[in-house]
Amino acid sequence: MKGRRALVTPSNLTEGLMTSYADVGGINHVDGKNLPSKHAIADITLDLLRLLFPGFFDETPVRLSEIEGLTSALVDRVLVRLENQIGKSLEYVRPAEPGAPADLARTATLKFLGSLPRVRELLQTDAEAAYEGDPAASSKDEVIVAYPFMEAIAVQRLAHELYLDNIPLLPRIMTEWAHARTGLDLHPGAQIGTHFFVDHCTGTVVGETAVIGNHVKMYQGVGLVARSLAAGQTLRGQKRHPTIEDRVTVYAGATIIGGDTVVGEGSTIGASVFLTTSVPPNSLVVLEAANVKVIAKKSRESFVPDYQI
Repeated sequence: MKGRRALVTPSNLTEGLMTSYADVGGINHVDGKNLPSKHAIADITLDLLRLLFPGFFDETPVRLSEIEGLTSALVDRVLVRLENQIGKSLEYVRPAEPGAPADLARTATLKFLGSLPRVRELLQTDAEAAYEGDPAASSKDEVIVAYPFMEAIAVQRLAHELYLDNIPLLPRIMTEWAHARTGLDLHPGAQIGTHFFVDHCTGTVVGETAVIGNHVKMYQGVGLVARSLAAGQTLRGQKRHPTIEDRVTVYAGATIIGGDTVVGEGSTIGASVFLTTSVPPNSLVVLEAANVKVIAKKSRESFVPDYQI
């Protein structure tokens, strides 16, 4: 019959894909350097969380008498696998330097693992901010074991160390893994101060060049984003995302845009605000466009809110 599709067989399935690989080459990675493994990096990141929060990401209790031996064994295991993945990342951008990526990978891995105590100090402040900032939290233990925010900020702080050391690919793989698990999108390049907390956290986005001060609290659906990406790659390296100074609160659904936008210290940004300009310290920025009228004494079936925008 005219127009009838050709019969699909196992052999022409392969043939069709091979034709696609030849014709649509932009999404192939064949005969190139071995890329880092997303699955391996996910496993390594889980082990890094175990090192950051001993006893919280383990299947069995961790005893004080055992912790040194367990930590030593886990560090050794992470070191070998992480060095391998960092080496692959460096080979991706330095293919013309034989031997150099392997030497650099060892140094970079040891430097990164040496930063873990400092990262733990920052995470202690985040746990305190989450507990103090949420009356629904019963304990810091609950914050660490149950709040997706803690996992997301822990991974971001780890990835940020690698980002600062110019390790390609791997930091973004780590934060996107955390993004998928938690709903909180924190770019590894973002500079985030102490005592940070994103309540509920789902849908909040913090871009690469955002700068966040100390004691900043945000809610779900907040965006710290670029004004425009129309210029594409020519914007690389430029400050595209806003600066949030110390002790600022940003409520749900607010969007703050632009690399030259600064929210001054002690300010509060109300829910659903779309902010494109800087505000001075101790400002209150609210949305006044919507008026909601409540009509009482109607049955549930016939009740229709009268919204005036």
